[in-house]
Amino acid sequence: MERREPAAVVLERLDGVTRERFLRDIYPRRKPVVLTGLELGTCTTKWTVDYLSQAEGSKEVKIHVSAVPQMDFLSKNFVYSFVSRFMERSDDCQCYCKGGDGGDEGRAVVAPECIRLSCSKAVLSLSSAANDEKYYLRSVGEDVRKDIADIRKQFPILAEDVHIPEYFEKEQFFSSVFRISSAGLQLWTHYDVMDNFLIQVTGKKRVVLYSPRDAPYLYLSGTKSEVLDVDNPDLEKYPLFVKAKRYQCVLEAGDVLFIPALWFHNVISEEFGVALNVFWKHLSAESYDKTDTYGNKDPMAASRAMQILDRALKTLEELPEEYRDFYARRMVLRIQEKAYRSDYG
Repeated sequence: MERREPAAVVLERLDGVTRERFLRDIYPRRKPVVLTGLELGTCTTKWTVDYLSQAEGSKEVKIHVSAVPQMDFLSKNFVYSFVSRFMERSDDCQCYCKGGDGGDEGRAVVAPECIRLSCSKAVLSLSSAANDEKYYLRSVGEDVRKDIADIRKQFPILAEDVHIPEYFEKEQFFSSVFRISSAGLQLWTHYDVMDNFLIQVTGKKRVVLYSPRDAPYLYLSGTKSEVLDVDNPDLEKYPLFVKAKRYQCVLEAGDVLFIPALWFHNVISEEFGVALNVFWKHLSAESYDKTDTYGNKDPMAASRAMQILDRALKTLEELPEEYRDFYARRMVLRIQEKAYRSDYG
């Protein structure tokens, strides 16, 4: 029986939006929208499998490798493979780097035996629908603890093919993340603290999004949702998930999805594809954690507020349960009164 997707609000698609129109009519709404017909450069026609495997031939890259389509950051159901040439991996070696301890935020462990391999083109593995394993490349800075991802620095040849829609001021720019995904790969639901253009260069993606207002229904662990399968969720384990309003779009080559900061998104690659994420700062530069190289650490004021809340909850433990419950409810009401928006869609 064919599985039916849950009901969703289909995102608006707008063609030929200028910078002026975006900043005047779209950006202030703080809602996702698909932009079409933008000038993106030659990448949409030039980035073929053969071109990608040759353009940055000496580049060392790290790829996520998963035996299942749904990659789960929380359970770490993937491992890392380092390869000595861009878009290549070994066909006859399984020495993936299982020493990594944390996905994007974690410490990458380089396995020298992987780097010395005689490799065949991994792009053929990435693009092979018949391959049992799923692969995901997410570019990072030279030193992941200090440097952001910037396609101009990590992949300068490819950067020449891309025209990034600069619908923000140059000083707001944060990072540009080059991504390649196997067909069928699904990435975990999460939010970022930066505004974001997801530029689909080649291939096809389905993106499911949830409003920041629906955070109470997404069973969060940090910036990520525990609900991995958004199409067929375990409602016994996550009963409130049905209350989250689902937004959805399909991105094809040349489409650009605007994802405002704090909007949750879950991405499925329906085809092998290449994409570029461009992140920029919505708040003042001083608002962000200067140690954040991924754009997923909460703003400094938010982090301080959470720490204060944790201390307040610890203080409540000094009271008997009846009193603790009463004053905790009063705290919730005070937060709702002082901080919640009534016009947040």
